[in-house]
Amino acid sequence: MASSTEEPPATPEDNIVDIDVSAEMETSFLEYAYSVIYSRALPDARDGMKPVQRRILYMMADMGLRPEKGHVKSARVVGEVMGKLHPHGDAAIYDALVRLAQSWALRLPLVDGHGNFGSLDDGPAAARYTEARMTSAALAMTADLDEDVVDYEPNYDNQLTQPGVLPSAFPNLLVNGASGIAVGMATNMAPHNMREVVNGARHLILNPEATLEDLMQHIPGPDLPSGGRIVGLDGIKDAYATGRGSFKTRATVSIEQVTARKTGIVVTQLPYMVGPEKLIEKIKDAVQNKKLTGISDVLDLTDRKNGMKLIIELKAGFNPQAVLAQLYKLTPMEDSFGINNVALVDGQPRTMGLLELLQVYVDHRLEVVRRRTSFRLNKRQDRLHLVEGLLIAILDIDEVIQVIRAAEDSGTARERLMTIFDLTQPQAEHILELRLRQLTRYSTLELEQEKQKLEEEIAELKAILESEARLRQTVADELADVAEKHGDDRRTVLVESETMEPAAAAAPAASAPDAGSGLQIADSPCWALLSTSGQLARTTDRSALIHPTRRSRHDTLVSAVPTTARGEIGAVTSFGRMIRVPVVDMPAVEIASGKANLSQGVKTKEFFTGVHQLEKKEELIAFVPLDEVIALGTASGRVKRVNPDYPLNRDEWEIIALKDAGTRNADTVVGASVAADTDELVFVTAGAQLLRYEASLVRPQGRTASGMAGMKLAEGDRVVGFSVVPATAGEEQAEGVSNAVVVTLAAGEVPLEGFESGSIKVTDFAEFPAKGRATAGVRAHRFGKGEDHLKLGWAGPSPALAAAKNGTARVLPAEMSKRDASGVPLERAIDAVATSPEQLTAQLTASETPEA
Repeated sequence: MASSTEEPPATPEDNIVDIDVSAEMETSFLEYAYSVIYSRALPDARDGMKPVQRRILYMMADMGLRPEKGHVKSARVVGEVMGKLHPHGDAAIYDALVRLAQSWALRLPLVDGHGNFGSLDDGPAAARYTEARMTSAALAMTADLDEDVVDYEPNYDNQLTQPGVLPSAFPNLLVNGASGIAVGMATNMAPHNMREVVNGARHLILNPEATLEDLMQHIPGPDLPSGGRIVGLDGIKDAYATGRGSFKTRATVSIEQVTARKTGIVVTQLPYMVGPEKLIEKIKDAVQNKKLTGISDVLDLTDRKNGMKLIIELKAGFNPQAVLAQLYKLTPMEDSFGINNVALVDGQPRTMGLLELLQVYVDHRLEVVRRRTSFRLNKRQDRLHLVEGLLIAILDIDEVIQVIRAAEDSGTARERLMTIFDLTQPQAEHILELRLRQLTRYSTLELEQEKQKLEEEIAELKAILESEARLRQTVADELADVAEKHGDDRRTVLVESETMEPAAAAAPAASAPDAGSGLQIADSPCWALLSTSGQLARTTDRSALIHPTRRSRHDTLVSAVPTTARGEIGAVTSFGRMIRVPVVDMPAVEIASGKANLSQGVKTKEFFTGVHQLEKKEELIAFVPLDEVIALGTASGRVKRVNPDYPLNRDEWEIIALKDAGTRNADTVVGASVAADTDELVFVTAGAQLLRYEASLVRPQGRTASGMAGMKLAEGDRVVGFSVVPATAGEEQAEGVSNAVVVTLAAGEVPLEGFESGSIKVTDFAEFPAKGRATAGVRAHRFGKGEDHLKLGWAGPSPALAAAKNGTARVLPAEMSKRDASGVPLERAIDAVATSPEQLTAQLTASETPEA
């Protein structure tokens, strides 16, 4: 047996190959970087799609997931894409699918999602729960793929093919924007309005020499899906020129009176890709860290019906514009968007401006339409060739059939048909493939019509291919159709510049504010106003209010208290309560021509809510200052002057102990006003009695006292008016006439038929002699027929207005009567539509207001 020597096994060292590490790292890294750039992170400038997005749309089109078909599970789409075209993780594919369906991420979504596709603050549900199908815009992106409009390339295992680019019937890269991070570079492109982009593209198609300035006439700036405001256009111009730039986006806000006492900043649109929960969290953090002041609460009222709505409630006394400036500075309500237009052109990353981006798309679209036209031309020419063969054969169809029957095989039949009828091989093959049943529908007339139609279409297609102008016009017309179908109005407002109020701009952000910083409302003089209809407000400037008389044609002021914006006043109610009211809580109204517009105010019932809510049948009588002696008169004839020793730690208290309080027969306050010792107090009763005397006869009392007898009333009588006439107004002037008047309004409980429905009378205040306290007074109004009581009585400076629900009775000194005379018919005094006494209110006011 021959012995053989075996080679010893190779040692591991024999397999070691020495290489240059730096060269290997460079080569490997470049391959990796190129793969990320070309196959993952950057979009193609032609269709604006990354490879995974393109593959998703292509597979959905291949699966027939059209808008008119039903949704399918997202997991099914992900599986098809992963198994056939994209050999990567399903999470990455699903993330791309979700983004294509999010209306806040894309200006024109390409996937119609059904289910929870997430929000700006939350992620989507798993792919097994959601469903998807294509949108009509996605159909435009994939249209005509079967007409050889783009080149196909093999998939990862060379078993299938996929389009290298989509036909893209609209400039998707500009319409939907893009974002991605590659190796050594990144892209961040802003969405735009479909109509504007298409108009720009059409202009470039029809005017190849167009400049950037020409295009910006059609595309002024980005149009973000979330709306909002873009402030400052210089960065946009730079980005359109060079491909790089930045701009600021701001939320869409309005400053509103969210409740009767609170002003709020209402946010209806946020900057691009900023969610409400993220904003609320940032606001709360800034408030807790004391970087942001003046905010009491943030309410999220967003819903599907009304859309996004955030209400940022402000503390009383803070300037809304100044707080808004802080919000812009410290929260995402103002955000910056950096444009970096990097996309692939011929497989190479390039940074492009607007003109270059549109030019790449236009060139791509021209090529797509050219290839599609050529494809359709070939198809129609082939069909025309077959139709011409049929026309030849149908003239003697019996002989054709005989030739086929006599042939030994199909090859022989084809040769004989070509020889006998002078047909080409495709024509003969087509005739041989016809079924007998098809012969029944063929006729010379039908074939001639089809031939004529094909010839016309071929001529049109050739004209497009032979004329560059026709080709460009075709592309422009198709773009216009797409814009009409899918375009909508601009959502984002473009603002060249937007500055805040000077006070807001100067407000410090991180320090505790004071009234002088501009953050809080300045403690400037103003008036606190209350009208007869129950509207209340404050003016913006007390010095500008010359005549705080009429709010409107049918309303007058019952109280005008001089104060300051950060001061406090008292509100006296008919139940004897006084409520402390911070003036800053009242809505501010503008002053025009010396008069305040109280239509901007709020109703009393809306203002006094919560703890200080008015009870049933309780009314607000008057506003009064908190540092002066005031006089009160009640319906039972009680009178009281109250010392201003009000509690400092309470917001409401009793200022008079009313008789039978809490019962149906309880006494009520009918009037309240500041009363110095030299002023005069005036009672007017329903029985037309008037009593006046000096306020010094009523000593001031504490707030818990019940007052004293003010006027002696007859059985069944009651006080309908209590007024304080200033000493200067009650003094007699020349010829015995004073500056004050008494206004009374008479009516009947059951008006008599044929008589007037009421009368009003104005009397000089000097006509009424002063009497002692707790006396019956003198007659103030003689009743006419059908009248049995006074609905209203008032005394004060002249002239005056008597407020009615449907009108205002104008009271003029020239109409003055004697104190025991009857009044003039009400219809002659109403300066509005006709009204009845039952509709009149018991409120009057003077046109002159005491100086502050």
